[in-house]
Amino acid sequence: MTRSFYRKYNSSIHFIFLISALAFNMPAAFTQSADTVYYRKTFTGEEITRGERLFYGLAYPADRAVNCSKCHNTIVSDTLNWNPDAQVISIQYKSKSALDLSNVLLKPTGKKMVEVHKGFQLTPEDITLIKAFMDKFSDIGLSPHKPVITNLFFFILASFLFLLAVTDLIITKRIKVKPLHYSILAITTVYIVAVLAVDAIRLGRTRSYAPDQPIKFSHAVHAGQNKTDCIYCHSYAHSSKVAGIPPVNVCMNCHLLVRSGTRSGTSEISKIYKSHDNNLPVRWIKVHNLPDHVFFSHAQHTVAGGIACSECHGKAEQMNIIVQISDLSMGWCINCHRLKKTSFRTNRFFTEYREINDSIKAGMIDTVTVEMLGGTECAKCHY
Repeated sequence: MTRSFYRKYNSSIHFIFLISALAFNMPAAFTQSADTVYYRKTFTGEEITRGERLFYGLAYPADRAVNCSKCHNTIVSDTLNWNPDAQVISIQYKSKSALDLSNVLLKPTGKKMVEVHKGFQLTPEDITLIKAFMDKFSDIGLSPHKPVITNLFFFILASFLFLLAVTDLIITKRIKVKPLHYSILAITTVYIVAVLAVDAIRLGRTRSYAPDQPIKFSHAVHAGQNKTDCIYCHSYAHSSKVAGIPPVNVCMNCHLLVRSGTRSGTSEISKIYKSHDNNLPVRWIKVHNLPDHVFFSHAQHTVAGGIACSECHGKAEQMNIIVQISDLSMGWCINCHRLKKTSFRTNRFFTEYREINDSIKAGMIDTVTVEMLGGTECAKCHY
């Protein structure tokens, strides 16, 4: 009786321990399985295709499509997208695991990301396949826009018709109607010369140039919405040839407190901190460029000339992406010098121009243009 009871009791104890061990180890087993999925390195072509479909919202996990490309560009865009594009994300997470990407997608910390990513229902496998597809962007970059070949097509067509008309008129002589040859030659010659002349004039000029910057900095937000004065960032404009590009320390004056933007969240401001913490400059791309043989001084124009920034740079306070609105050609400068009236009577800079001062006192002239001060002389800008 005692032995039988002991055996039953002992079996029950073992059974309880076995169930307890399984109960405690099952979550760990599931976690380990999920982690194994996150750390996969090799994928089949079919799996990468599924990751692509998930990224573009063509697959429906949990009966809901999530189109990542709606916020994260995969094609080069000329408009400002506050969200990081697919290449930026790919570079950032290329050396990390899908688990790191999962923490950002499913457990975002920024206010904007919490709002946008709310309700995402992606499995570890889904996120791993999405990352496998996105990894390629770090190598190939974003897809460029298809080139517009309309103008090139018409130029080639005009050149072909010109050569055909000349050949038939002089050599083959298959078409007997000579006025037709002359008409084709006249039209194609005018078109070809006009295209070559326009392109030659544009050579070296960068009007409408608007490069992508390393940080999505918006003048519309800073100068327009926040009313930041131009000189606060471009502090050399009143005393130097160049206006100056603000160093990271100037950015940190505000962003030491402002750590999250209402449009971009923390994605762009974090780049400032990364640059500051690593003691590296932000490599801004200069938009307005002049040839090396041209002398230009911001100080001379802003102080002596009293010219506002917007006269040359446009309404920067309305631009998200800075665009070069003027062609900065010599003709553009000369026309301004011929028409621009100086503040000759009130600006002490001009007191040394005695002859012009005498002419004003004598009533011979009432206004003074830049041209009258030698603003169209070659040596003023080319030396």
